Amino acid sequence: MLFNSNAFIFFYFPIVLLGFFLIARRNARAAAGFLALASLFFYGWWSVKAMPLLIGSICINYWFGLRLTPAPGREDRQRKRLLIVALVVNLGVLAVFKYANFFVANVNEGLAAAGFAPIEMLHIALPIGISFYTFTQIAFLVDCWQGKVHERSFIHYALFVTYFPHLIAGPVLHHAQMMPQFANPTTYRADPNKLSLGLAIFTFGLAKKLLIADPMGQYADLMFNAAHAGTAPTLYTAWFGILAYTLQIYFDFSGYSDMAVGLSVCLGVQLPLNFRSPYKSTNIIEFWRRWHISLSTFLRDYLYVPLGGNRKGPARRYLNLFLTMVLGGLWHGAAWTFVIWGALHGAYLMINHLWNAKVRRNVPPGRIARVFGWLLTFLCVMIAWVVFRADGMHTAMAIYKGMLGMNGAPPTAFSEFGSVPFRKSEFFRTLLVGLAICLTLPPTISLEHWVPHPQAVAGSRVLAATSTVVIAVGTFALFVWAVSKLGNYSPFLYFQF
Repeated sequence: MLFNSNAFIFFYFPIVLLGFFLIARRNARAAAGFLALASLFFYGWWSVKAMPLLIGSICINYWFGLRLTPAPGREDRQRKRLLIVALVVNLGVLAVFKYANFFVANVNEGLAAAGFAPIEMLHIALPIGISFYTFTQIAFLVDCWQGKVHERSFIHYALFVTYFPHLIAGPVLHHAQMMPQFANPTTYRADPNKLSLGLAIFTFGLAKKLLIADPMGQYADLMFNAAHAGTAPTLYTAWFGILAYTLQIYFDFSGYSDMAVGLSVCLGVQLPLNFRSPYKSTNIIEFWRRWHISLSTFLRDYLYVPLGGNRKGPARRYLNLFLTMVLGGLWHGAAWTFVIWGALHGAYLMINHLWNAKVRRNVPPGRIARVFGWLLTFLCVMIAWVVFRADGMHTAMAIYKGMLGMNGAPPTAFSEFGSVPFRKSEFFRTLLVGLAICLTLPPTISLEHWVPHPQAVAGSRVLAATSTVVIAVGTFALFVWAVSKLGNYSPFLYFQF
């Protein structure tokens, strides 16, 4: 069941929303339990076979959390050993399901080169969302060990892990952001203002996905699939193809995050901001403070800082940055292309920090420098997206050659795919709209910018009421337009991670 499906929009979510608040009138704890069960149903719609793993993960990590919490009679050394066991269990499960075949495939290459028989691949499917709910619970366990967790309700913990708006593709949640909200009585009271704002945010996210990300994805797939099949993309084709993917992945993932935030606001729960106009960034450091914020925060707090952060000198700092980004790339998928993508961004960050320390020395850049910085940052991000999207290095190298003009430079883009239907006017129109949204408009979930409250409108009550009506009508029209594009199966890109 996708957020961008008729079944979800017109059946599942209305039933869950109505049931949640009706049950909450009598018992908030029962309403939380209902929402947890509804979230499990949402997950089970994808794969009933993966349900035991999710439920088992919740139960065992709740048990670990109780015993990792400081208490009289529990020695720190024992708790630390238990933490190591808990981390090994979680990372071991993730490794088996996500990385085992990757490891076996690389071992087989070495065996084949040595003339030995290959090892049989494991016939296991990757459970959807396993990276997100595993990282979420690892953060919970570490915080339990540090004595930061005070919520002990199993129902609230189960809801925290399974909460359907974030379960499949994030954001990566922190218990301190969510569990207090599940314990707050005001969460269980229906609020018309939150409902209207939530539906508006959901609509904006749905429009991002269906009206921009999916059309851009068609053109990006055309170029990447052809490169994989052996057709060398020429100069303009390569650049417009990767630009299309640059917009696709942003509007796809940002659209999902907006929809998740909107759905959650309807339920009275605030999810953390996951995107803050990352393509406006004027350097790579700023980009990673704006892109996939929840993952960046997790990598910083639970990987970069434990590695030593910047506390052990500049050389160690750069190494820690690089290792953090490489592992962050590997988190996205079991392929060398993701590792190289992470390594590229690790190198970018090292160069950026070195530049700040040795050249700029905290002097604010001027206007021209900011424009140049934005252009360089955007270019570097696009270059890295090539290897992120490519299904292998041979495909990535063909595209890089095309971007350098080594495969020729015909006067128009996509001319080498003449037999494929291609609407150039639609492509460039969507491309320009997408760039305008990325580079000029505020983040969707900045409510005061996109969905202003009537009281924020200066002037008379009539003007405020008119503004509300115009916003409502415009949002409804956008919703109808987006819904008209429903029908084709179009999963979100981050479902594969």
